[in-house]
Amino acid sequence: MASEAGAPGQPPALAKGQVIDGFRLEEHVHQGGMANLWSVTRAVGGAADAMPLIMKVPRIKGGEDPATIVGFEVEQMILPVLSGVHVPKYVARGDFTRQPYIVMEHIQGPTLRPRLHEAPLALDEVAETGARVATALHDLHRQRLVHLDVKPSNIMFRADGNAVMVDFGLSRHDKLPDLLEEEFTLPIGTGPYMSPEQIQFVRNDPRSDLFALGVMLYHFTTGQRPFGAPETVRGLRRRLFIDPIPPRALRRDCPPWLQEVILKCLEIDPAKRYQSGAQLALDLQNPDQVALTARAERQRQGGMLEHFKRWFFALGKEGSKPQAPQLGAVSQVMKSPIVVAAVDIDQAETELLELVRETVRRIVVTEPGARLACVSVMKTGRIGMDELVDAQGQSRHVKQLVALKHWARPISKSLSLDDGRLTFHVLESSDPAAALVEFAERNQVDHIVMGSRGSSAMRRYLGSVSSQVVAEAGCTVTVVKA
Repeated sequence: MASEAGAPGQPPALAKGQVIDGFRLEEHVHQGGMANLWSVTRAVGGAADAMPLIMKVPRIKGGEDPATIVGFEVEQMILPVLSGVHVPKYVARGDFTRQPYIVMEHIQGPTLRPRLHEAPLALDEVAETGARVATALHDLHRQRLVHLDVKPSNIMFRADGNAVMVDFGLSRHDKLPDLLEEEFTLPIGTGPYMSPEQIQFVRNDPRSDLFALGVMLYHFTTGQRPFGAPETVRGLRRRLFIDPIPPRALRRDCPPWLQEVILKCLEIDPAKRYQSGAQLALDLQNPDQVALTARAERQRQGGMLEHFKRWFFALGKEGSKPQAPQLGAVSQVMKSPIVVAAVDIDQAETELLELVRETVRRIVVTEPGARLACVSVMKTGRIGMDELVDAQGQSRHVKQLVALKHWARPISKSLSLDDGRLTFHVLESSDPAAALVEFAERNQVDHIVMGSRGSSAMRRYLGSVSSQVVAEAGCTVTVVKA
């Protein structure tokens, strides 16, 4: 028995007993806001698995947040490169061109989320839980990963007590493209747990995960969130200058050493926090060796003068995204250019699409270290709401993503491009040229390759997308004509 593929961009509804790429759906385990979880087994004739398996399938109905789709692609890209006891073992994945999914090891038991409702917890449990999670984070950081969404619902435990981190949709890996940073201009994360640097668009600091763990320890200790549950960027930015209420002011039996540990995790400046998960785990397991500072005796929030000073310094960074630091020499940067293939999937003729593809292939061949980003713009109206689904109820965003991947398939096959060198981006904008130029500037693109359709009186009068990109882009632009 084999599953039937649905129309592009709209996979069929899942049902118990259905077989997808050799995996049989056994039980619907969980339905979240972004994905469904199914326990699965190998179909008859497949290899037996020594571990239970679970399949994660994104919820795609049309009109969903594009970050949901991109985040699932991020997890599909990241999970296969991770290893060890602190992550689920990766098994398989399915592409958006047919049925997107990830099959991985099924970690038995609940997440830490239910414990939030039972807080405040026993202090011994707070310390032990924190130490196990800090150890898991340290292992992930050594694998070049920053999780960026550390929270109780993304933490599970094996039978032997090892913490397991799940859900890598917001994560960043040093050796893989950061699709979320490339496509979105607002801070991305879970409001109560986001670090100050995440709010300021910095996604490559592992100490952000230790800040989030500090938020969790604070909640487990006091029963309250240190910064509430803000839903706006303005609300998020308050943690850049407002101290949380010290835990000992909310819970009398909280020992000074635990307040010291928690408040050190929650420092605004990453340099003042624990510098590794291993250091944090060590303190949580050896409270008698924690070096106490003024943090340990604090009984109230900082004064107005201190808050004003922090607010003043944070004000200058409002709404700005810092330039990404140069991690290597200029020569290394030149050997690793970013090439964008700007593809008009909806309007371009077949001949032009083929010419653009061949031009891109030739350029990438001559640049062995090049990174290829295939970009398409889904045009939206300037005023009012656009239909995000077509007449058949299929997601327009996903359909365009699928079409873009089909277009690039000959390139990826001929050049053997892997996840680290080939990515796909569907931008949504009323101005395609401006969206391409902004994408190129934000991601320091070196070369844009795009097609230009035949001239017409209207196009000469209004100006074409390609001519606008050539005029405004700060990088090399190659325009291909049929």
